[in-house]
Amino acid sequence: MKILVVDDHPLILEALHHVLKQLDEEVQVFTADNADGARELAASHVDADLMLLDLNLPGAEGFSLLAELRAGYPMIPVVVLSGSEATEDVLRAIDGGAMGFIPKSSSNDVMLHALRIVLSGTPFIPREALGGSTFDEPGRPRVMGYASRPRTPRDLGLTDRQAQVLALMLQGKPNKLICRDLNLAEGTVKIHVAAILRALNVANRTQAVIEASRLGLEFDGFAGKEART
Repeated sequence: MKILVVDDHPLILEALHHVLKQLDEEVQVFTADNADGARELAASHVDADLMLLDLNLPGAEGFSLLAELRAGYPMIPVVVLSGSEATEDVLRAIDGGAMGFIPKSSSNDVMLHALRIVLSGTPFIPREALGGSTFDEPGRPRVMGYASRPRTPRDLGLTDRQAQVLALMLQGKPNKLICRDLNLAEGTVKIHVAAILRALNVANRTQAVIEASRLGLEFDGFAGKEART
């Protein structure tokens, strides 16, 4: 396992090294402490399993750097590390393509749990960002509309192909990469994304990622199987 860590705080780096060794004794960890270093790491290790990225780095605005790295190296999943726990920062990071958001105040056990979730292919979003009123319109209570808690995309009425699209959305992949991975036309992917938003009762991709994470949907048997367009 190869993990890239970009942070300029020695104590955070020390804690992360300890966590990552618990994750995998054979893990290879490559570090940088500024934006240019992050770019160099990504360029040198395009086969990395994960990048942990601090948003408050010398040399770049954090969310802009996240967007740049996701655009330039879309095959490297990125998890944001942040001193912030604000919901708007979590939403902005997920909207920028992050696979997860871990507050630096998290315990080592929480960090380890979060990283295991992400490496399994599921985004990690702090519990505080999964509140039921996050997507409500002002003055309008949210009605979930689920007869029982859905466990799989099929329980939401999604087809196997739409489940595949949702699984790739959860990995922070934009439509163009989803088109390539599933060999679909962009218009077809847009139709599937629209169906996913309706099924989850949300307005955009970011909300879809958070809602799917909140529901704890299981994708075994869906994301990797063949499906009709």
